[in-house]
Amino acid sequence: MARFVITGGAGFIGSHLCDRLLSEGNEVVAVDNLITGSVNNLNLAYKSKNFTFLETDVSKGLEMINGKVDYVMHFASPASPVDYLEFPIETMLVGSAGTHNTLELARQNKATFMLASTSEVYGDPSIHPQNEGYWGNVNPIGLRSCYDEAKRYSEAMTMAYHRVYSVDTRILRIFNTYGPRMRVKDGRAVCNFICQAEQGENITIYGDGSQTRSFCYVDDLVIGIIKLIYSGENMPVNLGNPTELSILDLAKLVLEKIETKSQIVQKPLPEDDPKVRQPDITRAKNILEWEPVVPLDEGLVKTIDYFSKILKGD
Repeated sequence: MARFVITGGAGFIGSHLCDRLLSEGNEVVAVDNLITGSVNNLNLAYKSKNFTFLETDVSKGLEMINGKVDYVMHFASPASPVDYLEFPIETMLVGSAGTHNTLELARQNKATFMLASTSEVYGDPSIHPQNEGYWGNVNPIGLRSCYDEAKRYSEAMTMAYHRVYSVDTRILRIFNTYGPRMRVKDGRAVCNFICQAEQGENITIYGDGSQTRSFCYVDDLVIGIIKLIYSGENMPVNLGNPTELSILDLAKLVLEKIETKSQIVQKPLPEDDPKVRQPDITRAKNILEWEPVVPLDEGLVKTIDYFSKILKGD
């Protein structure tokens, strides 16, 4: 049995990760300040005697964690534009002070450290698809910079700890992920479109909808995360689905799957919104022998079913 500390453990991805690690017989300590996470995401985790939840802000320290730690996985951060635009300072702090605190916990325990970074480090990319060697095109003072630059800084801090203190580190660059446990008001395209359609509201797209994203189902992502943490790979690795889709086509696909009177309406494109987003997962295939297997049609059905029950209060 290994002992994992997962920050952001009550969040969308973090809670799925907790469940997976517990199912494999590990001990898990989830840390979350519940700004965007929810204890309801941990209902399955709480059934395990090997699970502990600590409600605290990782940016302020982790002194309350006692005992040997084998793995530290830093997933804490607002992750949707709605959230990090509401909490820009908190987003910067969890990427800076929070990353420092979690790296210190790993260093003191000689534990393996994983940083959950993001495709947002590539900004509005000038190369397509995006590979790990691309340095990105980020506006350092734009509205989205609180998230983009926090993650870029946290990657730099992670590599500094690896080089200076020989901490065994992993850097995971997550591309658009969807699935059960996303919040109704998360603000990202998949849950926005599903919830709007389920409630008979017009589906809102920004710009003409020609901007693209690549959507990875959460179960696929979690498998890739587990493979990466055990891999010994210290340099960044993209995890995402390389199947590219326009936002307009995603909206149409959701409308095909939900009986609704919703129509598609357009609003202005937000500042610095990336025009394209598609991962090059060559390194993940070669190093981890990983690639996503859940088709978008299948993943959307599962996600629609989840939101349908949530919206009905089931």
